[in-house]
Amino acid sequence: ILLLNRMSKGDLPRGGSGQKSRKEPSNMRIKAFPMQMDDNLVDGIWKLLHDAIVEIQKKNNSGLSFEELYRNAYTMVLHKHGPRLYNGLSETVQHHLQTKVLVEVQAAINNNFLSVLNTAWNDHTTAMVMIRDILMYMDRAYVQQNKLENVYNLGLALFRDHVLKEHTVRTHLRDVLLKSIEKERNGDKIDRMPIKVACQILVAVGIHNTKVYEEDFEEPFLQQSREFYRVESQRFLSQNSASVYIHRVEQRMDEEVERAKFCFDKRTEGEIVRVLQEELIKAHMRTVVEMESSGVVYMLKNNKIDDLRCLYKIYRQVENGLKTISSCISAHLREEGKALVNDESSGSTADPIQYIQNLLALRDRYNHFLTAAFDNDRHFKQAFNADFEYFINLNQKSPEFLSLFIDDKLKKGTKGLQEDDVEQVLDKVMVLFRFINEKDVFERYYKQHLAKRLLLAKSASDDSEKSMISKLKTECGCQFTSKLEGMFKDMTLSANIMDEFRQSHYSSELHFDFNVKVLTTGFWPTAAVQSECQIPHRVQAAFEHFKQFYLRKHTGRRLNLQPNRGNAELKATFFPNKEGGSDQKREHLLMVSTYQMVILLLFNNKDSYTYREILNSTDLPEKEAVRCLQSLAMGRLNQRILTKSTKSKEIEPTDVFTVNDDFSSKLVRVKVNMVAVKGESEPELKETREKVEDDRKLEMEAAIVRIMKSRRSLSHTLLVSEVTEQLKSRFRPVPTIIKKRIENLIERDYLQRDPNDPRMLYYVA
Repeated sequence: ILLLNRMSKGDLPRGGSGQKSRKEPSNMRIKAFPMQMDDNLVDGIWKLLHDAIVEIQKKNNSGLSFEELYRNAYTMVLHKHGPRLYNGLSETVQHHLQTKVLVEVQAAINNNFLSVLNTAWNDHTTAMVMIRDILMYMDRAYVQQNKLENVYNLGLALFRDHVLKEHTVRTHLRDVLLKSIEKERNGDKIDRMPIKVACQILVAVGIHNTKVYEEDFEEPFLQQSREFYRVESQRFLSQNSASVYIHRVEQRMDEEVERAKFCFDKRTEGEIVRVLQEELIKAHMRTVVEMESSGVVYMLKNNKIDDLRCLYKIYRQVENGLKTISSCISAHLREEGKALVNDESSGSTADPIQYIQNLLALRDRYNHFLTAAFDNDRHFKQAFNADFEYFINLNQKSPEFLSLFIDDKLKKGTKGLQEDDVEQVLDKVMVLFRFINEKDVFERYYKQHLAKRLLLAKSASDDSEKSMISKLKTECGCQFTSKLEGMFKDMTLSANIMDEFRQSHYSSELHFDFNVKVLTTGFWPTAAVQSECQIPHRVQAAFEHFKQFYLRKHTGRRLNLQPNRGNAELKATFFPNKEGGSDQKREHLLMVSTYQMVILLLFNNKDSYTYREILNSTDLPEKEAVRCLQSLAMGRLNQRILTKSTKSKEIEPTDVFTVNDDFSSKLVRVKVNMVAVKGESEPELKETREKVEDDRKLEMEAAIVRIMKSRRSLSHTLLVSEVTEQLKSRFRPVPTIIKKRIENLIERDYLQRDPNDPRMLYYVA
């Protein structure tokens, strides 16, 4: 390594006249450093550097030559005197910190402590940056080779050990920081900047970790915070409602997060949040949720969306927080639902429309809670679905009532509902449908109600009907809706057949309009009537004409008349009443069912009939005869088609019926409505249940055979499991019933057991 020195004029070579020669010599010459340095020279260089460091610490660095100082430090390191330089630096800085900085900081303990400490820190770090620049070569060579702290970090460590770790300074710094934070928590206004700077100093002096910051500030801070919030939460909770408390918790969380972001190291934010979660939320989780007159149940009953949203926001931060809320809500929802499905006092369970409407209103209400308060949280959604499924299936009539509700919405004459409104209602109904376990029971009732709408032309919209079937198909598969789609196909084919019949010679002999619907037995729920109804001769003759026409086109088929589903239009003439009633003859077109028509046409033969005579003359089922007579002979006097000898609402065997000559209506066409059937009676319900159970047995057997045919052999347990999985979309099969069906199939040689392992089953081809 060479050193370049500038030459003076007297150093010119001899013989030089000062004039330029052909080769002018350079005015610079290269001089090498001495290869060895004696102790005196080393002491001199160190004294020069020591004095410069002291001047820098005193802020008198303006007259220093940093180039010269760097060169001297470089020389010492180059000649293997790095330890002397490094240790000397450490002693010099340590002496300055102990004799000047520490004294100044201690003197300010009772006056502007944080400000003085901040100033001392800034001065010290500024000085260490300058010293680091002078000793840069030592950092690169000696420090790295010996794996020591670099110059700047050495200065930080010395400040830590000889200023911050001093007992009085350390204790007072912690106390000042904690008291300032406590004052702010109690509502006083403070300057946060000194706190921020003090925390930055504690982090910086840790150099490679945050141990100093944690021991001197974070741990005491978290402990103080824990005690503070433990006391505050107990006091505040005892004096306020749950609503006020949770909003206070939210406010405290926001305050602490904001303070932590501004003042503390980034890791402290998570720690202080955990303290608040434990002391403000976890410690009082159930107390707040179950608080009487202000807890979750009160919030639900009074639609306190903001409170529920706040509760969800703070509880989702802690383990089992959402579970605590949802379990409380579920308990309340199940009680509310049970009361709704079993409420006989208000009559809602007797009225299918009101029953389902109440369920939909409850569902809408909790959906609103889910979206507005609980952020559509999956945990709450699953809990609400489980709760609705629980209490809807407590009432065995739920499938029937749901079908009746849909029937009401899809019928003509539903007031106030446009097609889009019906679609929205159907979407909501499908949500309830998913909760019903006995979907096969619903299917049975839905087929009956759809049949009535189609046969009596009561559907408000074919699009709505098909939309509903499409929803059911999406939910349960094509097997569920195949018969429903077949019913629509029959209606289309029947219209085409009637067009052909009217153009044939068979219809020329008819003297009244005649319309027939040909129904496929497997699709429709219309079972054969128990007794043969006495159809009037003209109507029976018309049916025979159509039968001949149809069987000529479709050989091998059989037609059976189903009068229980038909309807008719009668031209009725009401004569003047001899006892002073209306003095003019009146004619009306009466729109009645086939059974009503059969009863009314009797009065063309004689003026009065007893109930028993009507039954004997028509062979109507007794239940249907009662419904027909109630619809014809009840209501206002001038709106009854028939009059009854007694005034009771019940039909007695001895009641005498006559034509009501006082009947009057402003309309020419008068629709006579049948008495509505609001759900099935207990005997009918029992009968339906028996039919459903019989159908289920067949479905279980079919599922067993399908599975065994594809698998050939299977253990008994796996077979029961697979059958349950296959049928759960229609109903929940009971394992004991499945076992009985397996035994039945074994007896009928569809399956056989393994002789060596009775648990194994084989399919018999």
